[in-house]
Amino acid sequence: MAKQNVAEQFVDILTRAGVERLYGVVGDSLNPVVDAVRRNPAIDWVHVRHEETAAFAAGAEAQITGKLTACAGSCGPGNLHLINGLYDAHRSMAPVLALASQIPSSEIGLGYFQETHPDRLFRECSHYSELISSPQQMPRLLQSAIQHAVGQGGVSVVALPGDIAGEPAPEKPVETALVTSRPTVRPGDEEIDRLVRLIDDADKVTLFCGSGTAGAHAEVMEFAGKIKSPVGHALRGKEWIQYDNPYDVGMSGLLGYGAAYEATNECDLLILIGTDFPYNAFLPDDVKIAQIDVRPENLGRRSQLDLAVWGDAKETLRCLIPRVKEKKNRRFLDRMLKKHADALEGVVKAYTRKVDKHVPIHPEYVASVLDEVAADDAVFTVDTGMCNVWAARYISPNGRRRVIGSFSHGSMANALPMAIGAQFTDRHRQVVSMSGDGGFTMLMGDFLTLVQHDLPVKVVLFNNSSLSMVELEMLVAGMPSHGVVNKNPDFAAVAEACGVFGVRVEKPKELAGALKAAFRHKGPALVDVVTDPNALSIPPKIRSEMVTGFALSASKIVLDGGVGRMLQMARSNLRHVPRP
Repeated sequence: MAKQNVAEQFVDILTRAGVERLYGVVGDSLNPVVDAVRRNPAIDWVHVRHEETAAFAAGAEAQITGKLTACAGSCGPGNLHLINGLYDAHRSMAPVLALASQIPSSEIGLGYFQETHPDRLFRECSHYSELISSPQQMPRLLQSAIQHAVGQGGVSVVALPGDIAGEPAPEKPVETALVTSRPTVRPGDEEIDRLVRLIDDADKVTLFCGSGTAGAHAEVMEFAGKIKSPVGHALRGKEWIQYDNPYDVGMSGLLGYGAAYEATNECDLLILIGTDFPYNAFLPDDVKIAQIDVRPENLGRRSQLDLAVWGDAKETLRCLIPRVKEKKNRRFLDRMLKKHADALEGVVKAYTRKVDKHVPIHPEYVASVLDEVAADDAVFTVDTGMCNVWAARYISPNGRRRVIGSFSHGSMANALPMAIGAQFTDRHRQVVSMSGDGGFTMLMGDFLTLVQHDLPVKVVLFNNSSLSMVELEMLVAGMPSHGVVNKNPDFAAVAEACGVFGVRVEKPKELAGALKAAFRHKGPALVDVVTDPNALSIPPKIRSEMVTGFALSASKIVLDGGVGRMLQMARSNLRHVPRP
């Protein structure tokens, strides 16, 4: 058997860790690794047009599958392009291994062509970032990088000079045991006992849930039912908690709706479960707060806690459910359910009143029709900006759909690259990129990646020819809007020129048919929907301290966003509320 070189050993270890694809752009320092991928049938090289796309795609694949994924960039400028997507993956706790190839090892530190120091540059957006300076560091260094990414949930970066990649691997490679999944974490009995006492002593308890409740829907519902608690959620908790939830009071925060704000601020005890909700202005400062999180660094960094509980949501709730006393009084829960339904009834008119005749088309209407016609197991990738608002308020989770975006990092241009990674996990699953025209054009080159790999991604383009979220931020600050207008082409014609099914929609009555036609098409498709740039959004509660850093306005140009099928659920939940 021929002796492996370092690149071949590197690729072989990736495949043993479950990596099926390496997203990237080829380059001279990467050539030994790309050639090793070419000769290894267990892994594919996914050629994209920009390394930022590679990192976003790898992060999205990791979020969909929960498994380690990988991306790569060539030396200097090549791997620098990875950084934005890696920041997003790291903040989303997506296990991603990034290969940052490096200049020849003998030239490091001498100002060589394209010289950077990726082992230093990526430290802030990774759990692990190290340079392989000798073949003897393999395979141990790569194993450590993999276990940091998987074990801690986030990014690891390995810098590998091209000359070392081509050198022979050590004589006796070690068949290392790799960690490819994370264990559950159970709190100690003392913390469980203290939390039980807090719950039993409180008359009004509210649960506020984030993405850490993934896989714990049944436990959250059982727990809420036993203690008669309203259940609110953050944006990243929406897909895990909102569906089949008779205790749902909506979402708090800058994109919020319903009665979640009231429920979290009018209770005696607020329990934060699996959420690192960043907007502490929406959290109360005069009620008792307990927080449950599998990442101890998250405990107490947003609000002052009365109790911090280190454990994952599912195991912690399994410990709590049999030990807490069942509450008989559900007046607080019923009052919040009624407030939630009333709030949704009040705003739903904003997208039902003559909206089917409004030109330019209301983006709320686009999102609500998209929600109706998309598949029950679709994956929605969502651009940062107003698309976040429409997805938060209109896309209905059901336990099978996924909604992912740059919800923690807040990057533009994430939706299309994430859709690429999501589609590679299952070519038969419907993947919809909810793109704004600003985000789409920023990485529009990778629209060609859909063509190159025949990925059947459906791009629904909310085209208002504006960076509308930034425009709203300017208005809030009392500034005239400036530099926010996009001069756009006919994107459907651009799609057709690329060999992609494209259709432009300017009238509401054409929308449903265009979406259905795009979804029926077997390959990639783009629906260019011309939307109203004046359709903006405000949260349900506004205080002056909430304004900083985000677009909030009560001016006349702002429309309260509707909430789609969530109103139906709220009406249904009211059946549990006793009538006077």
